[in-house]
Amino acid sequence: MTSTLKGITLKGSAELVAEFFSFGINSILYQRGIYPPETFTRVTHYDMSLQLTTDLKLKNYLTNVVSQLKEWLFECTVQKLVLVITCLETNEVLERWQFDIECDKSAKESSAPREKSIKTIQDEIRSVIRQITATVTFLPLLETPCAFDLLVYTDKDLVVPDKWEESGPQTIDQSEEVRLRSFTTSIHKVNSMVAYKKTESV
Repeated sequence: MTSTLKGITLKGSAELVAEFFSFGINSILYQRGIYPPETFTRVTHYDMSLQLTTDLKLKNYLTNVVSQLKEWLFECTVQKLVLVITCLETNEVLERWQFDIECDKSAKESSAPREKSIKTIQDEIRSVIRQITATVTFLPLLETPCAFDLLVYTDKDLVVPDKWEESGPQTIDQSEEVRLRSFTTSIHKVNSMVAYKKTESV
């Protein structure tokens, strides 16, 4: 066996998953029209074309969230990330994107890399982001101005950092749920789903 096999470490895994969330959140905000399309710029990553926000306030906010998330992923203390889209006027929750995160905590004890290539992981991530992009085909149109919130669920005994606040689950009454693909780095596994408000059929 040669030493050219590049495995994945806990740190590398945390970075890959955090990066997925950065692109994934940007994709959702772009696809769902939460921010105007002209405030995004096209970048190529995972061998695909993606949209990233150029809105400074949003950019800073997401950078802070993702770097905090990376720490929690590295410590294996994060359980899920939820992106909630609400109607600005009524505050009603219209969509809830949920990403469940499973972490193999034994990776904290052993620093030996796991045998999974970064390319394979990125291919899996690309499939998930493709699905996020495709959801516009079935998700109801958001016809009112909307806002979004990010909720991060961590292990109970974690100290909440400044600027983060406790929040309720923000669920949707009578929702439809669609499971999306999952991906795994062999240390972290991320399962995705989206729940949305059923539209009243006429």
